[in-house]
Amino acid sequence: MPGSSVIEIRTGPLVLAVAPGACGAVTRFAYDDGARRVELLRPALDTAVADRDPRGMSCFPLVPFSNRIGNGRFAFQGRIVTLPPNFLPEPHAVHGHGWQSAWTVLDQTASSLTMEYRHAADTWPYPYRSRQRFSLADGRLDIEFTVTNEGTEAMPVGFGVHPYFVRTPGARLRAHVEQMWKANDQSLPSELVAVPADVPLAGTGINPNEVAIDSNFIGFDGHYDIEWPEFDAGLRVDTRGPFTCLVVYTPPGQPFFCAEPVTNCIDAFNLAHAGRTDTGMLVVAAGQDITGTISFIPTIGLGTANR
Repeated sequence: MPGSSVIEIRTGPLVLAVAPGACGAVTRFAYDDGARRVELLRPALDTAVADRDPRGMSCFPLVPFSNRIGNGRFAFQGRIVTLPPNFLPEPHAVHGHGWQSAWTVLDQTASSLTMEYRHAADTWPYPYRSRQRFSLADGRLDIEFTVTNEGTEAMPVGFGVHPYFVRTPGARLRAHVEQMWKANDQSLPSELVAVPADVPLAGTGINPNEVAIDSNFIGFDGHYDIEWPEFDAGLRVDTRGPFTCLVVYTPPGQPFFCAEPVTNCIDAFNLAHAGRTDTGMLVVAAGQDITGTISFIPTIGLGTANR
């Protein structure tokens, strides 16, 4: 499928646009009733689809792992796996395969879209299939994410999504998380600590303009809320399935911020091999699959931002 092809689905005022051939990424998710438009994700940059640039999209998939595998190397069940760096100049393997690959459409209706990415064994020695099913119904967007192990041995897995949200002066993010991984100068986890007092995600929440972080939190309860007072709008993100980690990225000076619901923490496979049991690494047996769903539920008007 050409990378420039964008498919739009709609139900009522909710509109979703997806570019299967360009990273299987979302290019727009908005509320638009003809009288009022609220961009619930940052719209894709003008050249992102043509350039197949996931970082310029609204949201892209993470599979078969989220974030970094240190130096692209890990051990699992007696096998050493070495992956090429895919985010130069970093030496790590980052975000897996789905975010840099074309996806194939399997099914489409006026309000739903299912697409698939299949990966044959290579430096990642585990063949697998991943599906994203997008559906608009009941005032919400559901993204059902499934990973199927098509090999003959167990496979380590992580997955999730990487949404970009519009940053405004009054935007606020709230989430219940229990601990935060401090990162070293290689952007890898170095120390698990209590959530700092100046990052009150579970309390008053954070304003992305006031708190600059790129951090991985564990003990995530699967839900977070965003408010945009300027739009009198809010967004609830609910997850169902093994989403126990949240990555929050608020780069200074940028018009966006990220809150990524994921199943595994940074460098989870290596941390698990070292004996940790809180990494979120999943193990999928041969021929089996694992599924999780992320829901984006907007609230528009009626004093949303003041409740």
